[in-house]
Amino acid sequence: MPAAIYVEKTKLKQPPLEIHTLGDRALRQPAKRVAKVDDEMRALVREMLQTMYSADGIGLAAPQVAVNKQLLVVDIDPENAAAPPLALINPKVIKVSKDLAMGQEGCLSIPGVYLDVVRPAAIEVAYKDENGRPQKLQASELLARCILHEMDHLTGVLFVDRVENALALNQELQKNGFYAKDVQPVKA
Repeated sequence: MPAAIYVEKTKLKQPPLEIHTLGDRALRQPAKRVAKVDDEMRALVREMLQTMYSADGIGLAAPQVAVNKQLLVVDIDPENAAAPPLALINPKVIKVSKDLAMGQEGCLSIPGVYLDVVRPAAIEVAYKDENGRPQKLQASELLARCILHEMDHLTGVLFVDRVENALALNQELQKNGFYAKDVQPVKA
């Protein structure tokens, strides 16, 4: 197991990065592959984790902080200081289960909006870790959902683009000050 990047799992009054929200063009740009994993990339991973913890998130993709790189951080157990977070660089899904699961999702880029999304129940993903080493990970349930949600950000897709209940979607967006015109439905 790679040495995880250590970041205290606390909320900062001034997180290092700004999370962009629905309607911002930065969220719709396809992210570029990371050419090399270096100290600058590891510093970005640390700042993304600090920003994610400060916003009470369990996942954050680089495009959400207007960094156009294929990088995401995930920690589905943010209350547990002993559970290391994951940094996935240039992630690629190599297997998905036939089983699908419905689950509620939210997004730091669309605060206050929580809606059901159907995704594969389990996945296998290949990626580089924060030291540039190739890794493979089998994930299911919340971890699989979180990784797939964050990987969508790398292609400019947001979870609201996958919501099938248009009425609930429009109500939630309106209630939280967002606009349905900013949703770009994904056809399965």
